[in-house]
Amino acid sequence: MPESADFTKAREQATALVRAQLNAILRVPQGPEKRLIEAMRYAALEGGKGFRPFLCLATSQLFDVPQSQAVRVAAALECVHCYSLAHDDLPAMDDDDLRRGRPSLHKAYDEATAILAGDALLTLAFEILADPATHPEASIRLALVTNLARAAGMNGMVGGQTLDILSPDLSLDVAELARLQALKTGALIGFAVEAGAVLGAIDAPQTAALNDYAQDLGLAFQIADDVLDVTGASQTLGKTAGKDMAEGKATFVSLLGLEGARQETEKRAASAIAHLAPFGPEAEPLRQAAQFVILRKN
Repeated sequence: MPESADFTKAREQATALVRAQLNAILRVPQGPEKRLIEAMRYAALEGGKGFRPFLCLATSQLFDVPQSQAVRVAAALECVHCYSLAHDDLPAMDDDDLRRGRPSLHKAYDEATAILAGDALLTLAFEILADPATHPEASIRLALVTNLARAAGMNGMVGGQTLDILSPDLSLDVAELARLQALKTGALIGFAVEAGAVLGAIDAPQTAALNDYAQDLGLAFQIADDVLDVTGASQTLGKTAGKDMAEGKATFVSLLGLEGARQETEKRAASAIAHLAPFGPEAEPLRQAAQFVILRKN
């Protein structure tokens, strides 16, 4: 069963809005720094599913947040996500030459440029969030900066990546692997949802429900990734298939089996959807996002 046409359209619109925002920010100058900006554009403006920007915009719409604000936050989030991909693909990390169906950033340019472009995308994210154009209230901007820093740093994505690098030498069980992926993958997905709550200044119970949704959604997303790593082809995935298992890393497929992993994906997606009950039919785009996690092919 394919993803719904409404969800596809909304995801593509979110992607287009964020790319337009980043295209305006990442204007290519004349001079020596031109190569850096071109590398940043290569990493951030082409390919990708637009899943995290969609979550940010869809959650913001629940609380009537102005689209101009939500798009800037989604653009900042996409900068962090794309920086992480550029660095993950480096020889010192996952050593992958393929990303989004084309050469990884360090292959299209070089390793030094890939490192610098990633650094620049990361710092650009916080520049975007700190700008009054993102929100007129400094307290809201500060909350966004703090939350993204936490999601991206040692207690989030970078911490999870560290555990991932160490994982071939660790005997991880399902709970430990779930914690690793909650940091590495789930933290930015969590920020995407949480950011809408921050922009909307909603109450604690609603925020808690969205956080629970994001936690289950992020885990479902990663388990589905592990399934696709086994069942998908590199051409379809846009990245090299089968790398994790070949490197001896624990995956949900290696621990649960292929069918068990598929069942766990469906279970987590259903749990995510259940957390959206307080928001009624207006949360349908977020429900469709959970279905997309199950149905996606890359």
